[in-house]
Amino acid sequence: QCAERIPEAEAVLDLLEKCPEHQKKGRFPVIVFEGLDATGKTTVTQAVKDNLNGVLLRSPPACISQWRTVFDDEPTPIKRAFYAAGNYILASEIAKASTQAPVIIDRYWHSTAAYTIATETSGKVQDLPPAQDEVYQWPEDLLKPDLVLLLTVDPEERVRRLQHRGLEKTKEEAELEANSLFRQRVEESYRRMVNPACQEVDASPSKEEVLKTVLQLIEKQCAF
Repeated sequence: QCAERIPEAEAVLDLLEKCPEHQKKGRFPVIVFEGLDATGKTTVTQAVKDNLNGVLLRSPPACISQWRTVFDDEPTPIKRAFYAAGNYILASEIAKASTQAPVIIDRYWHSTAAYTIATETSGKVQDLPPAQDEVYQWPEDLLKPDLVLLLTVDPEERVRRLQHRGLEKTKEEAELEANSLFRQRVEESYRRMVNPACQEVDASPSKEEVLKTVLQLIEKQCAF
């Protein structure tokens, strides 16, 4: 409906239509890293990719990420549709890449769902949909990863890292910082995701220690 007003929306829909339905992953493991900004996702995903000789992909995928700023300024339903479409476009990249090598992903469906749920709910964590609600379920028609690791750090440490990076804040990051209830809703939504659930990893220690923990979890749960 918004394609006439937003030319980029038509391009996203064209890419989406070219994706085969019900993607199947290859024989190599697919590992997703989730977490708020400044929890170390960029560093960890790159290190894991190097260690496993893998392929690193991100959501939204590179083919549409240049339009992210356009959709971030749109009303919430349009913005969320962009990120949801991005996951399905990414799935076709994962399917292809996982026939060749382990696939490491910086954010996937859980991010889209967690931020959507937290945005649609106002108030405290208790006001979120109950833990068994279907909003926490992985979509049946979306390629599923083998392992989802949720990187977490203490809120004060995360803010310190953000300030140290000195990067321009995204709208969502500004909201996370200004509104601790929103941040708590996002984090709790991540924890309630099922099929697959997120496994929490404390990303507060040194990069080396976090990488060691992550690689041990991958070795234990992904046979390849």
